[in-house]
Amino acid sequence: MTQTAPAPGIEKSAPAPKAGRAWLVVGLLVVFMLINHADKSVIAFAGVQIQADLGLSSEQFGLLQSAFFWLFAAGALFFGWLSSRVSLRWLLAGLMLIWVATMIPLLGTVSFGVLIACRVILGFAEGPAFALANHAAHAWFPPERRAMAGGFVSAGASIGTLIAAPLLTWMIFRWNWHAAFYVLIALGVIWAIAWLAFSRTPDAEAAAAHTKSTVVVDTVDAPYSVILKTGTVIGIAILMFSSYWSTTLKIAWLPVYLQEGLGYDTATAGQLMMLPYGLAAVGAIVAGWFSGRLISRGVSRRIARGYLSAALVAAAGVSMAGFTFLQQGPVQLVLISLAFSLNTAAFGVALSAIADVVAAKRRGMVLGMLSAIASISGMVAPLVLGFAVGSAADKIAGYAFGFQSSGALMIVGAVIAVFLVKPERDILRIRTSVEEKTA
Repeated sequence: MTQTAPAPGIEKSAPAPKAGRAWLVVGLLVVFMLINHADKSVIAFAGVQIQADLGLSSEQFGLLQSAFFWLFAAGALFFGWLSSRVSLRWLLAGLMLIWVATMIPLLGTVSFGVLIACRVILGFAEGPAFALANHAAHAWFPPERRAMAGGFVSAGASIGTLIAAPLLTWMIFRWNWHAAFYVLIALGVIWAIAWLAFSRTPDAEAAAAHTKSTVVVDTVDAPYSVILKTGTVIGIAILMFSSYWSTTLKIAWLPVYLQEGLGYDTATAGQLMMLPYGLAAVGAIVAGWFSGRLISRGVSRRIARGYLSAALVAAAGVSMAGFTFLQQGPVQLVLISLAFSLNTAAFGVALSAIADVVAAKRRGMVLGMLSAIASISGMVAPLVLGFAVGSAADKIAGYAFGFQSSGALMIVGAVIAVFLVKPERDILRIRTSVEEKTA
């Protein structure tokens, strides 16, 4: 029987390598994201000591915190582009070692200028972390299991905060703020060694036993000019922007709101902050599993990827607007937790739609672009809420307007994404475009 060769430029999705190795790689990527968020957060945990030791004003400390994001988008784009030319095995190890290098100067006496420079470089190197970690995870799994793998990677970010907050705070209190960097440096070096040892790409294990995929996807190595015009990529970009809006507010404003807006004391606010992070970790895994379950049962990617991720972001937006109308109490805390966790659960599912549509060769750059777009939301959202609070007659009203507006933005973004994210349609359009050019 004669077999028909695939059309030029069409890349068959490879079956997944051995499950044990694949999940080991996912475990390493979860730790990668855990370290990533610990690196981001440590300056905040040590803020009081750092200001005292370096004699910093509040304005200088605010500048230090913002420095991390100055080159965040540039890093996402640069390393996303580099991922099509350098193996992810070496690229992620290199990123980790750059993170380590930025913390070495902080082990002893340091000037404000050096501290700023280290945070700028760290932000540049951490900009692509989430996108490339998902890209690496997707390579190890068949289509119906990618969302769950991405869910674990997304959960790693929340788990990182859950673990880092109490441990790093205890180290800083027990010794000093430099001690936290000793620990993070050691973890980074150990991770890089483990990653190089166990993360050989699936192509290198072609002779190993494979897990059969129940779903066949044909992706096409199309030019970026074609890929970036697809509704799926545009829709996911809008969804990422809307979703990261909530993530940024959780980091920048939620602790302050719990104290200033709702009247909780500092210790209680710190404990309550663990609720959305814990729920986000569980939600990301469950959402990924559910998306994969739908795919394996023959449900379209438009529903399993687009509708599901958009529904999670919209529900987060509704919860965010909703909690401002409630009195302080358990029900309000439930909505607050949902508002700042359901959006995180959407990340892994949404990025799996990109893996469905974009060929592996181009995927890293596209994911880097999406991270860069999300980072714009990260820069804008805290400012918008800050102006809402500052310009209001009282802070309570300012917070209410700011969170209601943010919730509305998330809902609108989710609705737009529903109409744009259609992976099956875009796979066909990209394939047709390439076939026409190669005919």
